[in-house]
Amino acid sequence: MSFVPKTQPFSGKINAVTLGTGDKAIVIGGQNVLPFYTFDAAIEHAPKIGVEISDAANEWTAPGLVEFYAGCSTMADYAKKAETMEGADFIVLNFESADPNGANRSVADCVADAKAVAEAVSMPIVIMGCKNLEKDGELFAKISEALQGKNIVCMSAKQENCKTVGASVALAYGQKVGAETADDINLAKQLNIMLKKDANVPADSIVMNIGTAAVGYGFEYVASTLDRIRLAALAQSDADLQMPIIAPVSTDTWGVKESTASEADEPSWGNQEDRAIGMEVATAAANLTGGADAVIMRHPVAIATIKKFINELV
Repeated sequence: MSFVPKTQPFSGKINAVTLGTGDKAIVIGGQNVLPFYTFDAAIEHAPKIGVEISDAANEWTAPGLVEFYAGCSTMADYAKKAETMEGADFIVLNFESADPNGANRSVADCVADAKAVAEAVSMPIVIMGCKNLEKDGELFAKISEALQGKNIVCMSAKQENCKTVGASVALAYGQKVGAETADDINLAKQLNIMLKKDANVPADSIVMNIGTAAVGYGFEYVASTLDRIRLAALAQSDADLQMPIIAPVSTDTWGVKESTASEADEPSWGNQEDRAIGMEVATAAANLTGGADAVIMRHPVAIATIKKFINELV
């Protein structure tokens, strides 16, 4: 008698959320099994990879990044080049220079960059703000208006501004909203409820950023939060936790000491760029195996590696 393994697809299912339009549109989520458990059920939509493009990208010094983006000067230039990267599924515009405590770029300048990128590329677009609540609220609203019809995602709405961001991004202009919390299943659920009930954002217009960290920097909190959210969504059919998860890996991994310490300062650690790539790959893989439906990355070598990782597991 042949062995017939017992499968375990769940009754609950992660929402399938479409990003972008046309031939390059992608779907994240939609599965009803644990990450990469293809032996239990087919995974209809494989995890996706977003390429981070910062408005401060001209300050990047990693040789592989400098070489790949050689000749690029504007965000549109960077985005067009990123669209050719092996493994890329969507483009992420990080407007970190809009921070009032930093370069304080104007909202108008950021909107102009976003419009130029939207005209230059056909991949879906995700918008990251500067982490200043007031500035991000205005930035997300203005970019959502300028890119109306592009089906973008604005990362991220927080508890403090979820009503205004939800209303301006999703209701007024039909875009998707990222719900950002910090490694806590209860906070993640509460914010999703607030977006749905208080801001009237449809569930299929919400994605989650549940918090991440570079491996070795408290990632155990990320791992446990991912596990608990995914199990609640699938095994308990918790509709308030069935939103797909996007993990912004690059902004964490490229800022830790393993990535920033020079070879002169830490000669025993080896090549600095190789270390940064390793941190990005390890963190992205950990997020994906934990339950993230998409990761945001930066380096072409790291992205190609994770794309191969995904393809071999699905």
